[in-house]
Amino acid sequence: MRFIAAHAEQDAGGLRWGVEPICRVLSEHGCPIAPSTYYAARAAKAQPCKRALRDDQLKVDIARVHAQNYGVYGARKVWLALNREGIAVARCTVERLMGELGLVGARRGRRVRTTVADAAAPRPADLVERRFDPPAPNRTWVADFTYVPTWAGMVYVAFVLDAYARRILGWRAATTMRTELVLDALEQAVWTRQREGVEDLSGLICHHDAGSQYTSIAYTERLAAAGIDPSVGSVGDAYDNALAESVIGLFKTELIKPRGPWRTVEQVEIATLEWVDWFNHRRLFEACGDIPPAELEAAHYRQHAALTEAGHTTP
Repeated sequence: MRFIAAHAEQDAGGLRWGVEPICRVLSEHGCPIAPSTYYAARAAKAQPCKRALRDDQLKVDIARVHAQNYGVYGARKVWLALNREGIAVARCTVERLMGELGLVGARRGRRVRTTVADAAAPRPADLVERRFDPPAPNRTWVADFTYVPTWAGMVYVAFVLDAYARRILGWRAATTMRTELVLDALEQAVWTRQREGVEDLSGLICHHDAGSQYTSIAYTERLAAAGIDPSVGSVGDAYDNALAESVIGLFKTELIKPRGPWRTVEQVEIATLEWVDWFNHRRLFEACGDIPPAELEAAHYRQHAALTEAGHTTP
């Protein structure tokens, strides 16, 4: 086929032999081939193969999933998301096609410390001791806040999340890092659980760093009123509040850095609202078994309800 293709075209002298004469000469010299065979092979080569067609469709789906998830998913999470949608594809295929598309996941940068400890304030004990894997929701909450530079000045964003499924329960943005910032985030977390029917939070531990906002009288009194036990890690040790700092790192890597520059506190608030909703309900979290945090919580409650019902019906 390559021989016919090379000699059927015009050569340097302008001669063109043609497909039929070449096939006739080849057949006379012991290499029988019909012109129709050559034309059929050339037509088949012009048509894309099944793999190429599937790759083209997969590239569309891969680009869509990557864009829908803030452009932060690497090959592994894109692969998981596609399979959750019922699009069966191998992880190595996703890696290859993302490379061809030039798509990559988010990469974290360094975190700037915002904690300012109040040496004069009494500090609760560390009740968590780096154990961020409670057996159920509402056993351990973690809290922390970070900063976002904007054209109008610095904005601070505080979070409260449940350690069981890494679900964000409360958050707040403000232009100052006073106690009201972290207190408002705590109030939203308490309200979130009350709206879901959880009225009694006694026995719950809320863990945070030794920042003056978290050791303030107003904050500790609100914890006591809700029946929540405060817990504080050691000063200057990021590992003592690693879970909260990890989620804040995702917040900065997935939203703040790639979508800046930010102009106002209102712009940060709207973007954070959308990101928290995505994070809780659609973002695949490896620590949750590669499902969203809210989905893991719902699965826990379903299992608990089934076990409770079985306990009532079993003799």
